Amino acid sequence: MVHDHQRAHEHPGNRKSLSLALIVTALWFIVELGAGFYTNSLALLADAGHMLTDLAALSLSLFALKIAERPATNEKTFGYLRAEILAALANGVFLVLVGLTIVYEAYQRILVPPSIRSIPMLVVSSIGLGANLLAAGILSRSDLGNLNLRGAFLHVLGDIVGSVGAICAGIIMVVWQWYPADAVVSFVVAALILFSSWRLLRDSVDVLLEGTPRHLDVATILADLGSIEGVRSVHDLHVWSITSGMPAMSCHVVLRRGSDAPAVLRSLSRLLRERHNIAHTTIQIETDQWVAADSLAKKPCGAGS
Repeated sequence: MVHDHQRAHEHPGNRKSLSLALIVTALWFIVELGAGFYTNSLALLADAGHMLTDLAALSLSLFALKIAERPATNEKTFGYLRAEILAALANGVFLVLVGLTIVYEAYQRILVPPSIRSIPMLVVSSIGLGANLLAAGILSRSDLGNLNLRGAFLHVLGDIVGSVGAICAGIIMVVWQWYPADAVVSFVVAALILFSSWRLLRDSVDVLLEGTPRHLDVATILADLGSIEGVRSVHDLHVWSITSGMPAMSCHVVLRRGSDAPAVLRSLSRLLRERHNIAHTTIQIETDQWVAADSLAKKPCGAGS
């Protein structure tokens, strides 16, 4: 029997919002990259590099929505949900390299500031701010309770900061002709890229190592499960993520004698779903008698009867 592991509560406008934001970001990335080379502005090139992180985040989010539609099979009982995490890990590594490259180039320009076409740079970065605000407005209409969409939205907000920085650098160079401002802003944008990349790598590795999701606390879950009437103890508790935004949990629950096992199981499942937002649960019910029998079965040969 194959189980269905579709994400719960998908917002119908998510894919449309992501697609529109992806188109806006991709078009402006191309424009800003070309303008960066034309004006010789590292700040524009760095901001284009940061927009590349947005393209990665938006593409991953779209990919996640699409891949979640594929049904699970007997060979892949969870479907292809982890493919999103592998792609995120690869993108994280690539974006770290982009950020380090910008840092190196900015350092070289601090030592020997080049001549920069400041006015075209200022015009392009100002238009870029408008494009980023448009993308942020589109994404704000989607379901930001979804971790993928929230991450993509935060990436776009980071781009807005990069555009503001490029505008400030352009103003400084136009008014005071202080060209190192371009490199200083590039350092700031590179820091944004590295910070976003680190979080992407950390979260991807956490999922692949089946670590406990950061928004869940094992001690609290144990206490809540133990508070259900009829529960004597809980052991072998494991909490992990099948993919981002899809937590799962398994545990063994020992019941008190005379407890209504089906009723307790329903209460446990409802508690995990409503209080901790864990819909995918596997709970093995045990009783005092089963635990005692299991202990006797593990006695070494020759033990007293």
